[in-house]
Amino acid sequence: MDGPRIEVAGLTKRYGDVLAVDAVSFTAEPGRVTGFLGPNGAGKTTTLRSALGLIAPTAGAITFSGRRFSQLPRPAAVVGAHLEPAFHPGRTGRDHLRTLAPLAGVPDSRCDEVLAMVGLADAAGRRVGGYSLGMRQRLGLATALLGDPAALVLDEPANGLDPAGITWMRAFVRSFAARGGTVLLSSHLLAEVEQTVDDVVVIARGRIRHASPLADLHALASPETVLRSPDEAGLRRLVSRWPDALMEDSVTAVIPGTTAAEVGAAAHAAQLEVHGLTERGESLERVFLRMTEEAA
Repeated sequence: MDGPRIEVAGLTKRYGDVLAVDAVSFTAEPGRVTGFLGPNGAGKTTTLRSALGLIAPTAGAITFSGRRFSQLPRPAAVVGAHLEPAFHPGRTGRDHLRTLAPLAGVPDSRCDEVLAMVGLADAAGRRVGGYSLGMRQRLGLATALLGDPAALVLDEPANGLDPAGITWMRAFVRSFAARGGTVLLSSHLLAEVEQTVDDVVVIARGRIRHASPLADLHALASPETVLRSPDEAGLRRLVSRWPDALMEDSVTAVIPGTTAAEVGAAAHAAQLEVHGLTERGESLERVFLRMTEEAA
């Protein structure tokens, strides 16, 4: 599989006086999974819909190996997309795909192939109205796969999946990229896709806040210390000196930007009974939240 390079260059979209996306630029490379991350309303779906020609951008462009979606001679063979699920509840899963197969330029037999790929072979004859949210997500992925594309564009693909479904989706996406495909997927939770993506692009309030390989996010993580004490009142008094400290529960506090030595010395001076003192790096999810909160 030879996936296309997806390039977003200076993408801007205005709705009247509202600037939904502001000069967004990033790339998604073949053989890698790129996570497009940001809170709800950050501009993720607007960007993805622009990539597929569903929205006309005010400025800028999105290309697949140099071609816009509208310029692709057979789009379904280049990029498969799953954005907002839209299914007729009275149709079966198989019939839903059969209505789209001619548009993708594939025979009806391809419908059963992709249903098997996403684990819906046994539910192919059931009406979509009786599908769970997770099953509809799988059907949406099957729709994206109809044309045997070299790239996937997925909007919140893990939404509605149970833990087993998330594990399956992660393995499927990783396998697709390992075969040379390009994957661009959005999410509002880094923790949800942390084990899936290779690269991260963080957007907030319509602007890119960070773009790098996932591993580089660790360099932005500041140290934090976890302190445990059975003396809840004393623990709360002690950690009140750090404005960013969080009480995880009545006996556990997390103090960002500190070392165990600093917190331990403060606890000793306050004569606080300590049952646990651990220094660790800030979680990537917290780094992500810090970026988006700073933007807000």
